[in-house]
Amino acid sequence: MTQNLVITSSPHIRAKDTTRSIMLDVLIALCPALIASVIWFGPRALLVSAVCVGASVLFEYLYRKLMHLDMTIGDLSAAVTGLLLAFNLPSSIPLWMAVIGCFVSIVIVKQLFGGLGKNFANPAIVGRIVLLVSFATPMTNWPVPLSADAVTGPTPLGVVGAMAAGVDASSSATAEVIALPSYLDMFLGKIGGSLGETCTLALLIGFVYLVARKVITVTEPLAFIGTVFVLSWLLGADPVFHILAGGVMLGAIFMGTDYVTTPTTELGRLIFGIGAGVLTVIIRLYGSYPEGVSFAILIMNIVTPHIDNLTRIKALGAEGGKKA
Repeated sequence: MTQNLVITSSPHIRAKDTTRSIMLDVLIALCPALIASVIWFGPRALLVSAVCVGASVLFEYLYRKLMHLDMTIGDLSAAVTGLLLAFNLPSSIPLWMAVIGCFVSIVIVKQLFGGLGKNFANPAIVGRIVLLVSFATPMTNWPVPLSADAVTGPTPLGVVGAMAAGVDASSSATAEVIALPSYLDMFLGKIGGSLGETCTLALLIGFVYLVARKVITVTEPLAFIGTVFVLSWLLGADPVFHILAGGVMLGAIFMGTDYVTTPTTELGRLIFGIGAGVLTVIIRLYGSYPEGVSFAILIMNIVTPHIDNLTRIKALGAEGGKKA
């Protein structure tokens, strides 16, 4: 009995996970935060999310079609990008602005660099930053949770910023501005902010799901959140407030764990998380923006190749990049 010798290129051991299955797990993990956003901000939160997902998928489809490239919308990465971008937007944002953000994220940041796996930065992060610097007023009008009308108010970080700027606490006109929410309200999401960043409870549920499914490890999220906590405390700020306020949880769990734009080694992920946490606190406490998560992650995305080079495990028998 003869057996044929089959010769194939590596990898010889393959996991059952695919890009589609991983992205599907991320979408499932984002569902609790999506539900929370609808509860607190009403049906328009669902509308903004649907528009962002639909526009992102459409832009990817049109680009791949026009460039005569293999169709990739089935891997669900465009849907994930769209939903993450929506989670970084206020529910009151004009829909056409959200569509512009989707175009930047999908076409400019992702597809023009070669598609999934070749983009240098997280597409949703860049889309959010472009919208912030281009349309500052709509991007910083935060609807009040459970408000039946178009009432807007500050985020917790905005409140702290107003207090740091010397808002007069005795003035009745500013009394509402300087009122800080309770830790419970911040944990449950009953605060002003972007759609997906306010409810810490929902984000933690997604975090547990992703870890249980082995989609992500705990290294980067814990390093990011822990650094924000410790550094805030060392600099005299409220550490619990700073991990519950703004986009720390969303960024640490869903943005800083992106496979493409973050380090591949555990040591690299630790460095990435610490670096993003340090930058976030510095921008929040000393910068002109009350929030620093997006800028921190973008900066760390840029230095990720260098982190990988420094932390990559050397091949057996090699020293200094040369064979022994």
